[in-house]
Amino acid sequence: MPKAIHRRACHLCEAICGLLIETDGEQILSIKGDPEDPLSRGHICPKAVALQDIHEDPDRLRGPVRRIPGTNGAADSWQDIGWDEALDTTARRLVEIAQRDGVNAIGIYLGNPTVHNYGMMTHQKSLFRHFRTVNRFSATSVDQLPHHLVSLWLFGHKSLFPIPDIDRCDYFLMLGANPIASNGSIWTVPDVRRRIKDLKRRGAKLVVVDPRRTETAQLASEHLFITPGTDALFLLALLQTLFAEDLVDPGALSGFVTGLQDVASAITDFTPEFAAPHTGIDAATTRRIARELAAANAGICYGRMGVSTQVYGTLCQWLLQLLNIATGNLDKPGGSLFTLPAVDQVSSISPGGFGRHHSRVRQLPEFDRELPAAAMAEEITTPGEGQIRALFVGAGNPVLSTPNGRQLDAALAQLEFMVCLDPYLNETTRHADIILPPTSPLEHDHYDLAFHINAIRNTARHSEAVFEPPEGALHDWQIFTELGNRVAELLGQDSQPAVPPHEIIDMGLQMGPYSERQGDPRALSLARLRQHPSGIDLGPLQSQLPQRLQTADKTINCATPQPLADLQRLREQYSGDGDGQLRLIGRRHVRSNNSWMHNYRRLVKGKDRCTLLMHPLDMRSRKIRDGATVTLSSRAGAVSVTVEASEDMMPGVVSLPHGFGHNRTGIRMQTAVRHAGVSCNDVTDELLLDALSGNAAVNGVPVAVSAAHS
Repeated sequence: MPKAIHRRACHLCEAICGLLIETDGEQILSIKGDPEDPLSRGHICPKAVALQDIHEDPDRLRGPVRRIPGTNGAADSWQDIGWDEALDTTARRLVEIAQRDGVNAIGIYLGNPTVHNYGMMTHQKSLFRHFRTVNRFSATSVDQLPHHLVSLWLFGHKSLFPIPDIDRCDYFLMLGANPIASNGSIWTVPDVRRRIKDLKRRGAKLVVVDPRRTETAQLASEHLFITPGTDALFLLALLQTLFAEDLVDPGALSGFVTGLQDVASAITDFTPEFAAPHTGIDAATTRRIARELAAANAGICYGRMGVSTQVYGTLCQWLLQLLNIATGNLDKPGGSLFTLPAVDQVSSISPGGFGRHHSRVRQLPEFDRELPAAAMAEEITTPGEGQIRALFVGAGNPVLSTPNGRQLDAALAQLEFMVCLDPYLNETTRHADIILPPTSPLEHDHYDLAFHINAIRNTARHSEAVFEPPEGALHDWQIFTELGNRVAELLGQDSQPAVPPHEIIDMGLQMGPYSERQGDPRALSLARLRQHPSGIDLGPLQSQLPQRLQTADKTINCATPQPLADLQRLREQYSGDGDGQLRLIGRRHVRSNNSWMHNYRRLVKGKDRCTLLMHPLDMRSRKIRDGATVTLSSRAGAVSVTVEASEDMMPGVVSLPHGFGHNRTGIRMQTAVRHAGVSCNDVTDELLLDALSGNAAVNGVPVAVSAAHS
């Protein structure tokens, strides 16, 4: 095969940067940014080069394997098996267990990479239509669940996310987010460093509120430390100031926004003075921030992981949107706007629902037919009707990514049957009876179904496969289809045709907002996208309300009953003094993305990143020296980790990155094992949740740190 240049999207994070991949036959020569991509404009981050590491990784499974349990204390071993045996056995065992114990004996967990691969999204129903279990879980409830829930309540659809229009704003208030490291989150914003520099160059202001002086905070116009878990108090104080000083002006939203006065009446006691001793932000500063946001011609209030994955995550996201509404900055250029993606899932998928059923053990609410992931272990180990006896895990590693991972690790060993659709033998899949590995990302085509919804600009791009898949390999969508048809046969039902995902995308494009059907002269189709492999620019985000709203009456009712009721929980918690405990937060690195990015040499080389950051004052009071090994402990467990002094930490707060802990036995990830680190989720607490949504509170966890005994 001759040398070739392939235009491709990087699927490893939300930025979906355009790439130029040069190959010579089966060899990758280089990976560079595509300057013709209308969204990323030639930018890439260090993760993009890891596509080569993933494709060539000797640890990546190339075919299905079956676990052979060890005897007399010997370790388990793994046997290569054929696809027919793997798929037949999986289908048969799932059907047997469902018929014997009921469909709720089947559990399903889907991990974060699911939304980075469109075949996983388009075809999972081929299998799961046969197992309509209540025991479904995903990474959503350890991440962005509050965003979905607030979007459902305020805008009528779980996927209607307001996107910060950073390129046109005058004032940007950012809480608990670090886009310099994440490339945006629920915000597809490639090259954010340059965008922040451009923002400041034009005289606009970026204010970052975070317990750590993050990489983004270091670029900001102003950084404010805040005590983890108190963001709701700060946001309420901002909103209360707007009402008290008559600064509320919804502007163009006024005709279809209701309930603001009800909110004003409900929050009169949440003053800046009430918030200050808890947040650590003085009342005068809070009032100044509120006034600056109200005075800006175009302002943004945005918060992400630090405010989502805490005990008041949903309340925080609701308040963030109310601030955007109250200042007239929602649906406004330079404020927060909704995308209009070429394949518009808002018009084609369920808007979502909440609380229609609850978990068996703790009565935690479902969202979008999924239960909180923090309940998964107890639903496996607690006897009774509906106990999970078989588990399907797709592209997930919940032992490292969900609270109290050790508890889940032990629970997985009790399952009667477990199957994983995954290319690796990792901390979770080592418990599987069968692992079904899909093709390499570069061996299939790609369309970013999930992240065009969150993009800072409307674009569309389809990527062809770089390499042909090896003979006999299956794509993930083919695995779902084959499993679904085998289950159908066992149940005496008709099989479904194997419609490739690109045909579904083609249909979505031709039915979408930029189609010939809608009278758009661009008449998008898959054939047209293939003529423009760097992507097609569909223009900046535009005002779309109230037409884009999915609420029945095309209005936004701000007086949402559930968060209004949750205010009392907040009052009660902060009616007295704090407990004086240290609080644990996570942190992100630009060369990492959860637990699935640590087996690639280019991304883990250099200084050890799995350290506990701690303020020198906190270290001194505990007689801990820089670089020492310490014990980090909570109600859920303890780990030993190297401590690193950092004045970028707020006193009283410690930080440990997410996704490490590759020190369990029986995994096959050589590079990750050499950079094992420790799992922060061996310390996070499955009982510490956002009571409103059931989302895991992995930020603001009460912990203790002590010098480790030699």
